[in-house]
Amino acid sequence: MSQEAHEAHEPETPHLDFAGTTPYEDYVRADVLTHLQHPLSDDPGEMVFLVTTQVMELWFTVIVHEWETATKALRSDDVPVAVDALKRSVRELEALNASWRPLSQLTPAQFNSYRSALGEGSGFQSAMYRRMEFLLGEKSASMLVPHRGAPRVHAELEKALHEPSLYDEVLRLLARRGHLVPDEVLNRDVSLRYEPSPAVEEIWTALYQGDQNAELARLGEALTDVAELVWRWRNDHLVATRRAMGAKPGTGGSAGVAWLEKRARKNVFPELWTARSHV
Repeated sequence: MSQEAHEAHEPETPHLDFAGTTPYEDYVRADVLTHLQHPLSDDPGEMVFLVTTQVMELWFTVIVHEWETATKALRSDDVPVAVDALKRSVRELEALNASWRPLSQLTPAQFNSYRSALGEGSGFQSAMYRRMEFLLGEKSASMLVPHRGAPRVHAELEKALHEPSLYDEVLRLLARRGHLVPDEVLNRDVSLRYEPSPAVEEIWTALYQGDQNAELARLGEALTDVAELVWRWRNDHLVATRRAMGAKPGTGGSAGVAWLEKRARKNVFPELWTARSHV
């Protein structure tokens, strides 16, 4: 085959000449993302810790977006849109949980080599993770305190604290569909942590005893998928922390492993789990 014929069969060369930055850079802002890393120690392992933590923050951001989309859809009685958003968040939670893998093999000596660079920094100070927890119904006004020095972030968290959670909107939907959700559940102070209700457990039990393909049963399963992966996130965090630092106090003054163990014991959307014992 001649050189001319060979070149004729090659894929067309993409456009390479742009004025200024590339359209890819304009959209993704890769140059910004890849220059956000400023290690504070000389240890080469700090870079993976820093990048992994930043990646987690990005996943928190997109998961919050999905759950807020689902919450808004439920408020409008649009269950299919809500379920689609929840299903997307399941894939995103899987990717988020995989972020622990680069950190899961840290020895205490490796972690200690750059731990001092964190100072009082701790994951529980993450505003976007706190918004995730608030959407799950894990409300606590005290968690706004670390953000008092950042007015915009504090205002966003305060707004999220006083808005109905994802699960609150699920329960309101159940009530509109004719299920007997107690008034004390529907009219509760949504700025407080959600507490399980025997009546809500009975509603989920009845839904799971009915048509498994019914819209509300499929919504329940989508929520359960989310809850399971949140539980796995908490447990993976616990294991990675226990491996890296044992039972020492956490950065930022937390109780470290003891705090994480307490968190790992909590079920998200609790009645979806307890109802299964009665089906």
